Amino acid sequence: MVIYHDMYYAPADATRKLHIYLPQGYDASEERYPVMYMFDGHNLFFDEHATYGKSWGLKEFLDAWEKRMIVVGMECSHEGTARLDEYGPYPTTIMGHKNNPMGEQTFQWIISVVKPWADANLRTWPHREATGIGGSSMGGIMSLYGVIVHNDVFGKAACLAPGARIQERRVLRDLKAHGLNPDTRVYLSFGEDEKGRTKADADPAVASPEAKAEARVCAELESYGAVTRTFFQAGGHHCEASWEQQNARYMDFLWLDR
Repeated sequence: MVIYHDMYYAPADATRKLHIYLPQGYDASEERYPVMYMFDGHNLFFDEHATYGKSWGLKEFLDAWEKRMIVVGMECSHEGTARLDEYGPYPTTIMGHKNNPMGEQTFQWIISVVKPWADANLRTWPHREATGIGGSSMGGIMSLYGVIVHNDVFGKAACLAPGARIQERRVLRDLKAHGLNPDTRVYLSFGEDEKGRTKADADPAVASPEAKAEARVCAELESYGAVTRTFFQAGGHHCEASWEQQNARYMDFLWLDR
């Protein structure tokens, strides 16, 4: 089932809705569950809530998946370009908009407000090994940032379409500054229309700018003992329909070690 909770988001002096998936049988047991905190919560579960009318279909996936867990989806602002600020750990310019990076403030909100509320009101396993972060696009780069800078909180990250080639230098700088626990698991992916320019006869899965950037990031993560996986989605687009097709890939890798 999916429940909802309004949470005050101090960085914008506004309310953000939490879209919370509870596993089947939750009300009939006292079991505790691992948690994935995921960005763009409105896009995760139901098409009627999704910005562009198509969700990740996560409820149907999780209902049928073998592992039971909680997903806390955090909705962002829908006003203008505010999402690019809230989900911006680094300065960037997208579609002519130069963001005001509030990503660290958003993580402070997650860590000091959202997660404590979830741990107090839901039957979670609160330790880092049972806590993941995930998202796509700006939510993807936020997840990569979060699992590095706040690795004491998040032990796993699903980073879909993070645009690693844009922020690689900053990501590697943060990794050098913060280090990493060796039991960390990180999934990165990109679709065919996100690969960047490459020669016509080159394999975009390994030779494109995005592939090379993700490979370099993964190599550095692995140098600290982390386990990583990258996925090139042939025919993949920058949209929820493509990300839905990866649900089993990132969930199986992060939580079932396969």
